[in-house]
Amino acid sequence: MSQKEDYYNTLGISKTADDATIKKAYRRLAKQYHPDTNAGNTRAEQKFKEITEAYSILSDPEKRKLYDQFGHAAFDGNSSTEQANSSGNNGFYEYHFENGNMDDIFGDIFGNFFYQKRQQNGRAFARKGADIQANLHITFEEAAFGGDKIITLTDDNSQAQSLKVHIPAGIDTGNTIRLRGKGSLGTGGDENGDLLLHITAGSKSGYERKGTDLYTTLQIPYTTAVFGGEARVQTIHGDVICKIHAGIQSGCQIRLKGKGIVSMKNPSILGDQYVTVQIQVPKYLTPEARQKLKEYEQLCHQSHHGNAA
Repeated sequence: MSQKEDYYNTLGISKTADDATIKKAYRRLAKQYHPDTNAGNTRAEQKFKEITEAYSILSDPEKRKLYDQFGHAAFDGNSSTEQANSSGNNGFYEYHFENGNMDDIFGDIFGNFFYQKRQQNGRAFARKGADIQANLHITFEEAAFGGDKIITLTDDNSQAQSLKVHIPAGIDTGNTIRLRGKGSLGTGGDENGDLLLHITAGSKSGYERKGTDLYTTLQIPYTTAVFGGEARVQTIHGDVICKIHAGIQSGCQIRLKGKGIVSMKNPSILGDQYVTVQIQVPKYLTPEARQKLKEYEQLCHQSHHGNAA
């Protein structure tokens, strides 16, 4: 039986290589010799097994320490130093890929595109399940006030699953809700992955949201702008009566404190509602009203010239 090659030589690295260098070397060689890209090439298959075996030892700090001290004898089954390694298989990991896209596979050597099975007493290698990503559209009111929502997810096997999701008040587009344990199943008794719901919140006519603040407009009669008065303003918390100061100008803003959206981080904090005033200019006037307005115009004209003199 030929002597087994040094693991460091197998990966083409020095004995002082750090973890990143080891992983990089393995990724490069595994992509080169993987059976999926070398169909029928027994030499490539053997080479892939050798580099995978070397990686399984050198990527584990404890196994690497044993190997540096005892060499291959630490894992040949005849030494008392062998503790966590499978008998007769030298701790070898066999990787089975779920698809043939090598760029995806090796984009993350521990990603969601393949699973690992360790040839150790027939037991599956413990591995946390992959996270699942999904988009969730909610209404403006659901985002503002929160609540529970039933959603239905369909997996690759067309199996539907209904889940109750709690929508926190104040959530907004771009936020994510994490449902722990609702992702892909773990292997070897490890925990399941999570379900990540990426939120898109709907809009509401007449309202513009910026964080926890809301922006609306209010149209008031010309006479109210001149003489002042009161106006009813709609908010998501109910209507309020606002005092309008005499002489208010179009474009002025009225701040309604605490009438915005609750902070998702602190339920005791609410944003404000900013109301932009728009003055209604009458389109139609009665002859009497027109005459009175003309008189007002003349008075303003006289007053202007009097002040100028």
